[in-house]
Amino acid sequence: MDQFAIKVENLYKQYRLGQVSTGTIVHDLNRYWYKIRGKENPYYGLTSSNDRESKSSGEYVWALQDINFEVKQGDVMGIIGNNGAGKSTLLKLLSKVTAPTKGNIRIKGSIASLLEVGTGFHPELSGRDNIFLNGAILGMSKAEIQSKFDEIVDFSGVERYIDTPVKRYSSGMYVRLAFAVAAHLDPEILIIDEVLAVGDAEFQKKCLDKMKVVSKQGRTVLFVSHNISSIRALCKTGILLEKGRLKYSGDIKDVITHYLMKSETTSYLNQDDDKIKLIKTSIGNEEGETNSLEYGDTLVVNLTFFSPTPIQHPYFWISVKSRFGSLFAASSLIDGNRPSEVVGEFTVTYKFPNLKLLPQEYFITVGARESDGYSMLITSLEIGGFHMVTPVQELGMNGLLAEEMAKDTAPLLMQYDMFINDRHLASFTP
Repeated sequence: MDQFAIKVENLYKQYRLGQVSTGTIVHDLNRYWYKIRGKENPYYGLTSSNDRESKSSGEYVWALQDINFEVKQGDVMGIIGNNGAGKSTLLKLLSKVTAPTKGNIRIKGSIASLLEVGTGFHPELSGRDNIFLNGAILGMSKAEIQSKFDEIVDFSGVERYIDTPVKRYSSGMYVRLAFAVAAHLDPEILIIDEVLAVGDAEFQKKCLDKMKVVSKQGRTVLFVSHNISSIRALCKTGILLEKGRLKYSGDIKDVITHYLMKSETTSYLNQDDDKIKLIKTSIGNEEGETNSLEYGDTLVVNLTFFSPTPIQHPYFWISVKSRFGSLFAASSLIDGNRPSEVVGEFTVTYKFPNLKLLPQEYFITVGARESDGYSMLITSLEIGGFHMVTPVQELGMNGLLAEEMAKDTAPLLMQYDMFINDRHLASFTP
């Protein structure tokens, strides 16, 4: 039977809006009075849910509500969710930076955390002193820390400044040293927040590679990131937080799919003068509806329209684009493929096989015209999008900046050959 490293049961965290502490002494006395009588905290009932978009007249908010999950020893778990979902609050509770309002957290093993720039470091101490301080906090002897010291400094790349007070470090230098300390002092549980985004692309790749090594050594890793490709490449399991609640947990691929899935309540901005109406869409692959696609999948787009009167020989088109612009399209105006007539409710389906796209976000726009090719049947509109989630490493791309550049370059992959002075150097086949 697998042993757990972290077990969270019925976890709640309450904050009072606009206050540093829990409030006045009157509030504290009131809580104590209810407690000694065996009653629930009177302010729990006045606490609103964690919804940034809604207004509440209450003073209290649940940053986390009824969180339950378990992390096995040696597991690598990703924690994803929108901004304000409660991810960082959860990590602070697990790291014992703050205490839960209700519920239990059971942890087996030592924890090293990298939560925010500066967390766990004393600004007046040098980098050298902070390495020994963190090691002592983890229960290591001076000799054990010393044996790891050169490795930590070499990994961080701040050897020249190791005897300088860390308050003079840039945020990138701070993160470099902090991660090196956390990863090399052999904690049984490593907790990493989005703070790695502060580092440059080269260092981010080093960190991800190091976390893979740490996980293979049987240590437990919890990783928070908005970089879905990194989460997909590193983690085995995951949890999805939404407005302070646990929305979904399980295999990381399933968690990512739930996170990216387009809401079924999307309304389409049909114009009053549109002659046909778009009433339903779905985006997915051959297995069904999903907004999370793998490299080589078939993109399947279903468009359900309604036409109150018969339309003769209409033209339909669909375009897929990234933030760099249009990538590919299918258009009856170009290829001439069109139905003889449509009327009532009907569905147009497009299938694009063997997608060879980098892990980015993509958007889909559709439209339709009458038989003359100019008059609009429906105003062009964006119906949603999808993410490609296969990490670049699985595509055979192992360049120094592969993961970082994959997000910031034209995403359509093509086969090519490379020559230097007419001498063949390399080939790439996606």
